[in-house]
Amino acid sequence: MNVPSVRRRLPALPIQIAIALALGVLVGLVWPAAGLALQPLGIAFVAAVKMVVIPLVFCAVALGTMKMGLDTPRLGRVALVAFGWFYLAAVIAISIGLGLDAVFHPGRGIAIAVNPETPVHLSGAVDWTKFLLDLIPSNIVAAMAQQKVLPTLIFAALFGFGLASLGVARAKPMADVLSSILAVMFRITGWIVALAPLAVFAVVAWLLAAQGTATLWALAKLVAVMYTGYAILALLCLGAFALLDPHPLRLAREMLAPALLGFVTRSSEVALPLHMEKLEAYGIPNRTVSVVLPLGYSFNLDGAALYIGLATTFIAEAYGLQLSFGRLLTILGAALLASKGVANVPSGSLVALSSVLLALGLPAEALALVAGVDVFLDMGRTGLNVFGNTLSVLIVQRFGERSGTLARAQVSEAL
Repeated sequence: MNVPSVRRRLPALPIQIAIALALGVLVGLVWPAAGLALQPLGIAFVAAVKMVVIPLVFCAVALGTMKMGLDTPRLGRVALVAFGWFYLAAVIAISIGLGLDAVFHPGRGIAIAVNPETPVHLSGAVDWTKFLLDLIPSNIVAAMAQQKVLPTLIFAALFGFGLASLGVARAKPMADVLSSILAVMFRITGWIVALAPLAVFAVVAWLLAAQGTATLWALAKLVAVMYTGYAILALLCLGAFALLDPHPLRLAREMLAPALLGFVTRSSEVALPLHMEKLEAYGIPNRTVSVVLPLGYSFNLDGAALYIGLATTFIAEAYGLQLSFGRLLTILGAALLASKGVANVPSGSLVALSSVLLALGLPAEALALVAGVDVFLDMGRTGLNVFGNTLSVLIVQRFGERSGTLARAQVSEAL
């Protein structure tokens, strides 16, 4: 019996996680002592995710900003409009997540005790002078070793733009190295994610044994509030379709197929070819679709941005962290950077969430709090990305091609 045949018999990951979730609930409620003993498995899963965060984020952000720096002079107005919208859309999505938490507070009532290893500054006020100075590390290697994500993001962005300034020929060798490292990080992340059902079983059993049914109710509330946010974003996209296209309902109907494909497979890469085909069949020029849509699937993940904002505040409230205006701005800024830095990474939103939590100084086990329902949230945010990137194409077509002479530039093979 070979390995592929065994894999074909295994249920899909969402089903595996659903089974693990149910078993974790059973063990946590019926055998609480066993549930408490399973805590190390959850901690190991979190540690494994943290292990790949720094190298993965550095390589992804450096390559992404290098592409931006090399493409912008060639694409001109198109790149300016596209990237401007990508970041504005992310701010809107994250703000919706923060707003929903402020209204519904799904994380309240869990009351998880703060771990003794939690940084001392967790409950203090934000020192903005220190915060800004810490963004410029005197030793980037030390900053990476200490899991300081924001300085790593800043350095990676500068590194990428520096590569772009050298030109394609000189940048290509380093870009190849970064691409190879990133591919290895993707593979390792895939292995870690494959162990998610075991981690979910352990985490849910431990949470219910230690905290009772309040955690289960809070996670159900988080899923409901998250999908409310997805619905709000989808309605905003439909409203924008009506402003930018004469047949918004027809366009939305055409986008249902790639959106459902992304929802079921939880993969933007799987949805991308069908999405491009549908847009071109609808009448959007290939020169626009072929440039904007791949960029959008790398830099414009609105569902992921909303998820990171709401999941971060959910975890912060579960740990009793007061969400002052300063901390909300910190979440907004960190989520904005992190959501652009791990595009197309397996379970990239979970990795991005980890980096934002580290930036806030939350304890390591905080990530495990949402791991049990992340796969179900991933389905919604992946499907939503289809509508968000359709809107990006419409916006670039309207404002980036105002003169009707969009350059027929394609992304360089060197990228």
